[in-house]
Amino acid sequence: MDPITLLTVVVLAVFVGFEVVSKVTSKLHTPLMSGANAIHGIILVGAIIVAGQASDPWLLTVALIAVVLATVNLVGGFVVTDRMLEMFGSRNPARPRAGAGEDGT
Repeated sequence: MDPITLLTVVVLAVFVGFEVVSKVTSKLHTPLMSGANAIHGIILVGAIIVAGQASDPWLLTVALIAVVLATVNLVGGFVVTDRMLEMFGSRNPARPRAGAGEDGT
């Protein structure tokens, strides 16, 4: 493929991805993030396999960069998912009062 075609595909993919993600409600976003994290885990495993079989130093460098980026993406996805799940929890967790006796007074 020529560079213009590749650039066109990337621009269209970014536009479609933005439009799809912006239409997702907050209730569906957390399950979708969990699915995306599973996909990123598969990508990380693939990058590790490629890095393990690389014989050319240039390919090894690119594979190790892919491993680092996939790891950052995976960990970041879990952090964002965890923060989103906290949003659905109760705002003020029930805490026992200090100095309360057995009868609650």
